[in-house]
Amino acid sequence: MLNKAKKHKQTLILFIIFGLSSIMWYLPVSEALPENGWHLLIIFTATIVGIILNPLPMGVIALLSVLACVLTNTLSLAECLSGFGDSIVWLIVFAFFISHGFIKTGLGSRIAYYVLSKIGHSTLGISYALVIADFVLSPLIPSASARGGGIIFPIAKSICKSFSDEEHPGISSRNGGFIMSVCAQSTVITSALFVTAMAANPLAIKFAASAGIAISWTDWALAAIVPGIISLAVMPLVVYYLYPPAIRYSNSAPQIAREKLDAMGKISLQEIIMMAVFVILIALWINGSKFGLSPTTVALMGLSILLVTKVINFEDNLADKGAWHTFIWFGTLVMLSDFLSKFGLMTWIGGKLQFLFMSSSPINSLIILSLIYFYIHYLFASTTAHISVLLPTFLVLFINAGVPGLMATLILSFLSTLSAGLTHFGLSSTPIFFGAGYMRTKDWWYIGLVTSIIYLLIWGGIGGMWWKLLNLW
Repeated sequence: MLNKAKKHKQTLILFIIFGLSSIMWYLPVSEALPENGWHLLIIFTATIVGIILNPLPMGVIALLSVLACVLTNTLSLAECLSGFGDSIVWLIVFAFFISHGFIKTGLGSRIAYYVLSKIGHSTLGISYALVIADFVLSPLIPSASARGGGIIFPIAKSICKSFSDEEHPGISSRNGGFIMSVCAQSTVITSALFVTAMAANPLAIKFAASAGIAISWTDWALAAIVPGIISLAVMPLVVYYLYPPAIRYSNSAPQIAREKLDAMGKISLQEIIMMAVFVILIALWINGSKFGLSPTTVALMGLSILLVTKVINFEDNLADKGAWHTFIWFGTLVMLSDFLSKFGLMTWIGGKLQFLFMSSSPINSLIILSLIYFYIHYLFASTTAHISVLLPTFLVLFINAGVPGLMATLILSFLSTLSAGLTHFGLSSTPIFFGAGYMRTKDWWYIGLVTSIIYLLIWGGIGGMWWKLLNLW
């Protein structure tokens, strides 16, 4: 009965989405925009509403938007499929495939357990061990749910169980809540550190490219690394103060880690190859431009090595639902963003909104816009939706306020991801950690609010000075 009611609800939501789209279709068209541009904006709006309400998987919503574009003659089928040939789309798909190597070989878990065995003698040390593991894995695992839910969460959960006390369940709750909250916030921060740490990041780069702004993997990593590492260092201390664990010292976690490492045995040849590929990829993503290698070419090179050496197999790639699901929705959003830019829609919207800030100084405008862009994520359950809906428009507003294009894109991209830590549904990984059941919603949101202020201070203050040293503004 519940499934049937859910299906009826999904159908109702879809009718509402396309009903609103049909009404919008007959609204007056701006003379400044081509008719197809207005129609594309309507389809794009319906697509984003569908992604936010989630009546069907995001890939299905994306395919429906492609169908709508073709049936209404807004775009040709060839134009609709153009996004699937974009190199940025394939960069993320290749990165998904490569990430299988960390999970399949056990290298990701080995790294986490090794760090845990060394600094996990206190609850705070445990949190830092998991944060370090997340940071090490983030450049090559472009999915917060795969990295956080597939590698970090199982380890964190086994550690939380070691604190369980049937006579005093509050002990388990306090320690478990602290550890899970730190892990969730960690995936938020690490997702902002590298282009390849989350699938939504390349979408921001694609929006920037449509505006004539080029951002490399190195540009992004270099700008994020200093405020990112400081955020990772400070965040566990903040959570420790806000939600102190009941047990602060224990040898159980290092013991669990050593037992797991012993069970895994000596490092295998496949793990060595995976580690070598990891080093090669990072080195070439940083220096590949000197050899004429794009990030996507470098990723394809790493994937090929793993396939030839049989660290992963092609059947695993074909069966990776997450990668192909991302390919569908990401390729569609890239296509929509390209044509929205070509039709001049985002520039037009930005111009309409600019008058709201005409009386403010550039600095005040930047601060107000940043805070609005950041805290509006309370309304979003998807970083992808946040970026798709708001980044192009806010990019125009930032540039009009005098912010250099590269700096404007990076600031908005970082804010998009960091704001995902506000709630227990803001990023794909946070529901996994919250779902462990160790913390109440109001405590989770309170921690999210306080840490958000810390992030804004770090990235706006220390980050701003770092970006000045890099001559980004």
